[in-house]
Formats: sequence, structure tokens, C-alpha cells
Amino acid sequence: MPKYNYVALDARGNETKGTLEVGSQNEAIGRVKEMGLFPTKIVEAGKEEKAAAAKKGKGAGKSRAGGKKGGALNFNLKIPGLGGKVKPKVLTTFTRQLATLVDAGLPLLRGLRVLEKQERNRTLKGILAELATSIEGGSTFSEALAQHPKVFNRLFINMVKAGELGGVLEVVLKRLAEFSEKAQKIKGKVKAAMFYPVAVLIVAVGIMILLMCFVVPKFKDVFAGMGVQMPGFTLFVLAVSDIIRLNIMATMGATAVVVVLFLLFIKTKFGRRIWDKFKLIMPAVGPVVSKVAISRFARTLGTLVSSGVPILQALNIVKETAGNVIISNAVAQVYDAVKEGETITATLESSNVFPPMVVSMVDVGEQTGALPEMLLRIADGYDEEVDNAVAAMTSLLEPIMIIFLAVIVGSIVIAMFLPLIAMISNLSGDNPEGGGKKE
Repeated sequence: MPKYNYVALDARGNETKGTLEVGSQNEAIGRVKEMGLFPTKIVEAGKEEKAAAAKKGKGAGKSRAGGKKGGALNFNLKIPGLGGKVKPKVLTTFTRQLATLVDAGLPLLRGLRVLEKQERNRTLKGILAELATSIEGGSTFSEALAQHPKVFNRLFINMVKAGELGGVLEVVLKRLAEFSEKAQKIKGKVKAAMFYPVAVLIVAVGIMILLMCFVVPKFKDVFAGMGVQMPGFTLFVLAVSDIIRLNIMATMGATAVVVVLFLLFIKTKFGRRIWDKFKLIMPAVGPVVSKVAISRFARTLGTLVSSGVPILQALNIVKETAGNVIISNAVAQVYDAVKEGETITATLESSNVFPPMVVSMVDVGEQTGALPEMLLRIADGYDEEVDNAVAAMTSLLEPIMIIFLAVIVGSIVIAMFLPLIAMISNLSGDNPEGGGKKE
């Protein structure tokens, strides 16, 4: 009968190791659970030793081939994933699938191997292989995740670590999946709301370039041949047309330079602060951005604290994942205050960033000892407000963009027809039969 080495956590989060002589891996899982333990790793004894020996020999061979110890090994480990990034949507799907497998009783290592086989994203597929290899080598799941900081942020890693220590990894993975899904849902709604005005703006720019470069110059030739005296507005539009048409490359270059300078500016500390502040107070869009930022703060902090992450560590993570410098600075002030023994509520109120309702609910949560639950309620409430704000913003932006497009096209058309109207009026006035003049 085969032997299985297991690593499990007890109710207090202490790690326990041992060996069981059972018929299959599933039977080993059942035996470990019967002992009141939560299995994190169960591997057949012989296979584990062979895998460790093969890994050791492979690493030594690559070190000799590379000339430097560990150099070739580290390089080759990055090849499966090609060093790319994993989209949040793909990572969310992976988290939900892993949470489902672990919650169903499947060992973590086996769950990773199953997901690795079915994963289509090459980057994530390579990372899953590396995660499984690290766990087989004796690392914990959180330690393996920490080797890929570009894919798994501190929020993900610390929540998994807290789940491992508390013996509730399946619960934490489920919370992570829910957190990621709700964050993607909000992000998707904001993107969908912005799609219409951006599309209209692109169409307006395209129409303006088409009219200015091809249509207006033909009117200019007609007016020049007829010797018509043109109004000031028409002369202005013709001048703008000449500038765009004769300097199309310079115009595009200047536009590109402005965009690049703006992007460089918002990457600076001062520029990012100004831009994030402007986003919070921007007409129509500002309320949505503000509600999204507050919802993200409350959900992140509530999820971390409810998963067992210490409050100071949770605040530090929230500060780094806030997504807005103004919110991040406010959280940093809360971190310093809590570190000195003060309450969260007083600092939130003095920051002038969070609404009174949020401050009051956090205060109730601190006093009743139900801060995580209260934070998650705040996040749920603001998610609904984001839905309403996005709907209101969309209904407001649609007529504004239509009017904007109509004004641009209409102004150009009117400018071109003003000389024709003036010419027709003059012809009618000079023709006695037309009734314009009486002798």
C-alpha cells in the first residue's frame, strides 16, 4: 500500500506534517480531515522524492551550462510565461476556479495542476507551473505567489497568507474571487459608460478633419472664382482649414507631443496629485470616480480585516492599492494615527475625503467590533450608488456629445453657406423683376 506525505494546518493555524499508508490520495485527504486538520499538501512519498531529485539535478545541470550558478535556471523559469502580464479578467477567472476546486476538497497542488492544463493564457499557464513546482519543493502558497509580484499584488498574497495561517484558505480564496469579480464589474460599468462619449468624440474629430481637409478647400476655390466678399466667420473657418490642411503632419505631431507631455506630467508626484484631485471634482465624471474610489477602499480594507490580516498591515496594503493619490494619502494618515493608538474614525473625518455617512458607519463598526462587516456594507452601498451615478452620467453625456457634434458640423456648414446666402441676396436686390428694388 502506498505512503503519502501530508502537510496540514490545525484550527490554530499551526503546521503539522506526517505520513499515511492508504490506498489513494483521496483517501489520504479524507483521513487528514478526519483528524481535524486542513490539508495543504498531500504527495505520494516516492513521487515527492523523485521530483525533488529531478529538480535538483536539473538545476545543477543548468547552472553548469550557464557558467553561473542559478543564472540559467532563473532565466529559463521565465520562458513559459514569456514575462508578460496577466489581465485582471483572466486572473479573476483563475481565482474563482481555484476557490471552487479547493472548497470542493481538492488539494491545492492538484487544483493548480488541473488549472494549468486547461489554461489558455500562456503567461498564466507558465506561472501556474512555477507555483506548483514551488509548492512541491516545500514552499507555502503565499511564498510561491510572492515570487510573481507583477501578477499577484500584495492584497492577494497577504490574504492567502492569512488564510494559510488561519486554516481557512478556501474561504479566503472565495473572498478574493468575490472581491475581484465585483471590482471588475464596477470597472466594466465605468468603461461602458465612457465608451459612448469617447466614440462620439472620435467621430467628431474624424468628421472635422474630413471637412477641413477636403470639403472646405473646394468651397474656397468656388468663392475665389466668383469674387464673393466673405463674412468674418467664413474667413476664420477657411484659415483654420488652411492651417490643418497645409500643416497636417505638424498638427498631428503637436497633438502627439501634447499627449506625451501630459502622460509624463501625470507620472510625476505633483502631476499625479493634481490629476487625481481633478478626477474627483470633475463635472459629471467626478462623482463616479469618487464613489468608485470609496467603494474600493472599503471593500479592500473590509476583505483584508475579515480574512485575518492585522489592521496596520491591511491599511498599508490599502494605501498601495487605492488607485488614487488623494485617497492613498488619506489612508496613510489613518495608518499613522492607528499606529499611535488613535481610532480610524477621527482621521477619516479630518481628511475631508470621505463622506459623513462613511465616517459614521466606520465609527459604529469600531464601537461594536464589527468593522469588517460595516466596511463591506459601505462597499455594497457605494456599488449601488456607482450604478446610479453611471446611469446618470451616461444620460447626461449623451445629449451633451450630440450637441457638441452638431455644433462642430453645423458651424462649418453655416460658415460655408453664409457667402452663398449673401450672394443670393445681392442678386435678388439687383434684379428689378425679382422685386428687390423699385424705381
